[in-house]
Formats: sequence, structure tokens, C-alpha cells
Amino acid sequence: MTPKTVDIAVIAGVITAVTFVLVVLLFLMLHYMYRHKGTYHTNEAKGTEFAESADAALQEDPSLQDAGDSSRKEYFI
Repeated sequence: MTPKTVDIAVIAGVITAVTFVLVVLLFLMLHYMYRHKGTYHTNEAKGTEFAESADAALQEDPSLQDAGDSSRKEYFI
């Protein structure tokens, strides 16, 4: 084999390796995007989406029920 043939074989091997790595990265990226569609979980109380106001939704939430005074309201935004 001549040195020119060896150089061409090395260049072809490098191009093939880079192409293979890019195809694998593309496959992994598409797989990740397909599996993680942007779903998220909230910690909102169940059944409060149909309340007519925020006050009614908070008053009916059993996790927020306590012996406190309901006339005083405090909101954090």
C-alpha cells in the first residue's frame, strides 16, 4: 500500500466515525425529546379548579383547614 492510500483510508475512517457519533447523538436527542414531552406535576388541591373564587377554593381545601380565624385573610404572591 502506498502512503497516499493509507492517508485516504484514515480520512475515510475518521469521517465514518464522526458520522456515526452524530447519528447516535441525533437518535439520543430524539429519544429524549419523545420521552419528555413537557409534562409537569402541580401540587394544587384536587377539585378546586371549579371554584368560583380563590377564597372558595381555599376554604374548601381540607389541608388548609385549621382552628384559625377565617375572617383574616393573607395571600402571598
